[in-house]
Amino acid sequence: MKNILSAFCLLFISANISAQNKTGKEQLLIAIEKNKEVYADIAKKIWEYAELGYEENKSSLLLQEQLEKDGFSLKKGLANIPTAFLASYGSGKPVIAILAEFDALPGMSQAAVPEQKALLPGAPGHACGHNLFGAGSVAAVVAVKEWLQKSGTKGTIRLYGTPAEEGGAGKVYLVRAGLFNDVDITLHWHASDENNASARSSLALKSAKFRFYGKSAHAARSPHLGRSALDGVEAMNNMVNMMREHIPSDTRIHYAITYGGEAPNVVPSFAEVYYYVRHPEADKVKEIFYRVVKAAEGAAMGTETRMDYELIHGTYNLLINETVSTLADKNFRNVGGITYSTEERAFAKKIQTTLAEKPAVEEANTIKPFVVIEGGVGNGASTDVGDVSWITPTAGLYAATWVPGTASHSWQSAAASGTTIGVKGMIAAAKTLALTAYDLFFNPSIVDEAKKEFLKRRGTPFKYESLVGDRKPPLDFRKKK
Repeated sequence: MKNILSAFCLLFISANISAQNKTGKEQLLIAIEKNKEVYADIAKKIWEYAELGYEENKSSLLLQEQLEKDGFSLKKGLANIPTAFLASYGSGKPVIAILAEFDALPGMSQAAVPEQKALLPGAPGHACGHNLFGAGSVAAVVAVKEWLQKSGTKGTIRLYGTPAEEGGAGKVYLVRAGLFNDVDITLHWHASDENNASARSSLALKSAKFRFYGKSAHAARSPHLGRSALDGVEAMNNMVNMMREHIPSDTRIHYAITYGGEAPNVVPSFAEVYYYVRHPEADKVKEIFYRVVKAAEGAAMGTETRMDYELIHGTYNLLINETVSTLADKNFRNVGGITYSTEERAFAKKIQTTLAEKPAVEEANTIKPFVVIEGGVGNGASTDVGDVSWITPTAGLYAATWVPGTASHSWQSAAASGTTIGVKGMIAAAKTLALTAYDLFFNPSIVDEAKKEFLKRRGTPFKYESLVGDRKPPLDFRKKK
């Protein structure tokens, strides 16, 4: 009889926990759905602001105002970055953080229409969907905060407002300042053309602007008196291009000449080239970047110009956490993908006439299979989330905010980011983040397991050393010199 009663009690407790779990998650989904128009409006305003990295004054303030309205305490100007902030609610452990980005890309202005049409030619635009990223993350933390408050659950929910992901590495300076040291788990998401919560790494990256200084002269009458700074840039580029044969094949190097002179008949006394160096491992990036610097030095010597360079940003590769990613994937499948309305489907079909790849638009309603991918250029991009992931267990997801087949950093992605297609993907991401945060608060054993995996993957001993060294945040890196 005693054993029967014990079994009954355990069954009752298990059923009660399951019911509480279901009720709590339903509360989160209802809260986000109820307020989705609020977050849609925020996303559209940030899309219209389209502010570049470290210049996101209106975008950052808009998110801060919403969080203050919803009862979060704020710390502003983190790590000497005016647009960086931390919103927090609750106390004690676990500390669950969600990241928010809000910077735009230069030259990507685009109307929310299915043909290429700049709102303002040459102006910035949200071709990476960070307007959705910021608003969606706010939607998630607000819903979690309301649940914590109503349920009396212990723990802390945070949102980190992180500027300048696109080339400015805002999170690196927050990590360097120790602002993630007490975080137990960090969650993030990103705009995409698919739904995917796989555990995927990224490429480490180091970038710099190389500036050459020469002597001006009349290019026809007295070219012998001049020393071309542009020759220095071109000589550097030639040497780096020859170097590609002699570096690891999974390296990526790209550059843009950001200034080459004003007139053909004037020998340019100043020229600038902006370089990115990427590799799956941070240590390799440092080695290859050193060789790029040597090429620049050689180019200056050979052209009798002077060279200096400014390190702009550097980010670690992303350290995956399969424990948390698996949890996010499970929740994403429960939330589901995106179903287009008749109007959205017509928009998608028209956009797809401009795309090289045209998957079925119905793919926006599916969640891609869960896979684990560590290292390799197959992961393609780099992100300053990488630095966060070496300090705290970190996991993220991609949501279909763009038409299937759309490339990031394109006019097509900028267009969709300003539409209801973008908002639907954003809300799905917000719900998934909120449910995943709930599980982490509700089941501390998952946090413990994630930390064990984190320490094993990171290895010991480990000491974080930023790839940007001790340089200050490059608040003016988007400005022309």
